[in-house]
This record gives sequence, C-alpha cells and structure tokens, in this order.
Amino acid sequence: MTAPITRRSVIMSEIEVLCSIGLHDFEKQARQRVLIDLEVALDPAREPSSDQVEDTLDYDVIREGVIRIASERHHDLQETLARRILDFTMSLKDVVGVTVTTSKPDVYPDCRAVSYRISSGQM
Repeated sequence: MTAPITRRSVIMSEIEVLCSIGLHDFEKQARQRVLIDLEVALDPAREPSSDQVEDTLDYDVIREGVIRIASERHHDLQETLARRILDFTMSLKDVVGVTVTTSKPDVYPDCRAVSYRISSGQM
C-alpha cells in the first residue's frame, strides 16, 4: 500500500541575482547581490504519477521567473521584489502556497544579511 501524500514542496535556496534594489542614491548606482529562497507548496493530490517533467512543476520555470523579475527593473524595497516573486510563483501549475525570502548579504559588514520574508496560501 502506498502512503498518502499530505504535503509536498519544492525548495530553492539562495538563487543569486544581481539586482537594482534600494532607496539610497548609492544603491541605485550599481546592482547588488540578492539571494532569494523559495518554498513552493504543491497540491498534494496532484503528485506526479509518471517520471516526466510535464507532469509536475518544472524548476527551470521557477528559477527563470525569479531571475527575470529581479533583473528587469529597479526595486526600492525588498518587500516589493518579494511580493512580485510571490505573485508570479502562486500563478504556476499546482502551486497552493509560497514563502519567499529575499536577502541582501552585502548591506552591513557586521550582519550576514538583511532579509525579508513573505508567505501566502497553504504552507
């Protein structure tokens, strides 16, 4: 007997993007490193029954979308960037919840990163 699936997710850690982000004039002069983490909750009832990528959410679609969103324009706030990534990811096949964390690792010398986290749906 096969155990029922009650939760499934895709986790992507530290997608690194050079991003135009920040309020300060010096931040608008050059792109900064931003690390993006995602946990994407998928509909447990739609677990793939085959070993074919067509039957599931293609990780490339997530990664490429995140990079495109982060790179295509300036964001004053991490909050705005994270929200755009969340909205994009929630629109994908079988997605029932998303947590997005954006991190700016080069802001302060005495701090590993300044991060923002946002979630929606069934996490």
